[in-house]
Amino acid sequence: MNDFKYKRVILKISGEALEDTSSRLILDAKKLNDIGKLIKTLVDNKIKVGVVCGAGNIFRGRIAEEAGIDTIDGDYMGMTGTIINLKAISSILNKYGVKNLLMSALALEDVAPKYDLKLAKEAYENSEVVLFAGGLGRPKITTDTTVARRALEMEADAILAGKNGVDGVYTADPNKDKNAKFIKEISYIDVIKNNLKVMDKEAIELLKDSSIATRVFSMEDMDNFIKVIEGDNLGTTIKKE
Repeated sequence: MNDFKYKRVILKISGEALEDTSSRLILDAKKLNDIGKLIKTLVDNKIKVGVVCGAGNIFRGRIAEEAGIDTIDGDYMGMTGTIINLKAISSILNKYGVKNLLMSALALEDVAPKYDLKLAKEAYENSEVVLFAGGLGRPKITTDTTVARRALEMEADAILAGKNGVDGVYTADPNKDKNAKFIKEISYIDVIKNNLKVMDKEAIELLKDSSIATRVFSMEDMDNFIKVIEGDNLGTTIKKE
C-alpha cells in the first residue's frame, strides 16, 4: 500500500460476517483473526480506523417478533450483542499489538468505558483503532445510523461497508430477483428516491450533505478493504449529489 484514496475510515462489519455458520457458533476464529490482520495492515499503513459492528450473529429483530419479546428490549439486546462482538475484535487486536479503544454508548462500564466523543476523537487522531459499541445507546437506532453518526464525528473520508453474499448495491435483492441490476455509483438522495434498501433513511439524511463516501462491496475477500482504500473502483460508491 502506497497511495491511498481514503486515509480516515470507519469499517462497518455485519455481525453475520463474524459467525461460524458450520458449527452454529456466534464467532468464527478464522474470521476474527482475518479482521484483526486487516485492521493491523491498515494501521501499519497510517490509516486511521474506526469500527462499527452489528450483532446479527447474536440477536436479530425477527427473533424478538417471533418470540414476543418487547421491541425495545430487543433493541437493547442487539446493542449488547455489539459489545460482545467488538470486545472480541478488541482482544484480537491486542493479540496483534494494535492499540485500540473500545467504548460503548450503552452503559456497561465493567466491559467497555462509556462513549466519550472527546476521548474517541483523541484516540482516532492518535491512530488508535476506535471500536464503537452499543449503537447510540438508544433503542430504535440502526447500525446504519450509528456508523453515519460516528463517521461524521470522526470526520472520516469514507465508510467501508463490507457485505456478505453481495458485491455492491443493486436495484433489488440480487439473491431474490434475477433481473436486479448492479449500480456502480449513486447519490445518497437517489438511494432514497429509488427506495433502495442499502441504508436506512435517517443514516442517509445524516450523510447526504457531507463529503463522506460510503463504499459497499463484498467482504468475502478481506483484501477488498485494502483495494478500496488504495482507489480500486470495485463495488458501489454512494456519495453526495
